[in-house]
Amino acid sequence: MIKRRLRFALFGNASKVLESVRIWGMLEYLVRHDAEIYLDQSLYLGLRQKLEGAVAIAGVFEGGNFDVDYVISLGGDGTFLKAAGRVGAKQIPIIGVNMGRLGFLANVTPDEIRATLDEVFEGQPEMEERAVIQLEADGGPLEGCPYALNDIAILKRDNAAMISIRASVNGEYLVTYLADGLVISTPTGSTAYSLSIGGPIIVPQSGILSMTPVAPHSLNIRPIVISDDSEIRLEVESRSHNFLAAVDGRSEKLREGVTLTIRKAPHKVRIVKRSGQRFFSTLREKLMWGADARRL
Repeated sequence: MIKRRLRFALFGNASKVLESVRIWGMLEYLVRHDAEIYLDQSLYLGLRQKLEGAVAIAGVFEGGNFDVDYVISLGGDGTFLKAAGRVGAKQIPIIGVNMGRLGFLANVTPDEIRATLDEVFEGQPEMEERAVIQLEADGGPLEGCPYALNDIAILKRDNAAMISIRASVNGEYLVTYLADGLVISTPTGSTAYSLSIGGPIIVPQSGILSMTPVAPHSLNIRPIVISDDSEIRLEVESRSHNFLAAVDGRSEKLREGVTLTIRKAPHKVRIVKRSGQRFFSTLREKLMWGADARRL
């Protein structure tokens, strides 16, 4: 049986890639395994001079114009989220190589990338699917990517007073938040922005979302957890007559009077994991969760 060549699309920060000997070793590894390598245009422009004559590139792409077997994200969690946004509904597995700091999503270190690719070429990579949520404004999509792997945040403008957010779940009125904003988080995003404002940590595949206010005016409005099959409708009022909707950090200014709808997206994000990697151990290692300060 003829073995098909694997195709990889690479996203990342060119300056960090240039500094990493391990990443250049990864590119050579892909070439030795007869893989087709495609580079995001911004990454290619940063690496072009060093690539010439060293690594054969099958092509360069912009936006979501790529069709490959795997995506490799070279950077931190921010780079991973951008790559996931570009993958969208393609459901291409993403390998996140951590060249940043925390690395919750980009969970493969440069030292581990070769072992991870060994599993990929052997056809036995360990994968995990993560839920995605989407945002609509007045029944239509936003100008940018409407899908969020981490969270959707409705926020006041920098110089504005707090905003009023009337929230309904599955057509039933929930509450009106008087706050600086509201964060609707997936389990994946529960260790990100949501956690920093007092939201709960949610185990992946739990099938739930959290709604956590940002600096609420009233102390008796706390985070709430709902099924991820729920439809959330939000109506925002602001003294400045506009507000921000941030989808995985990608902000868009909207006018008050717009009805926002948040629901689970029809697709998921597929993440390639290192063998044996588990969520609870990641919590302990990355967040020092449950650590006894007296023993540090």
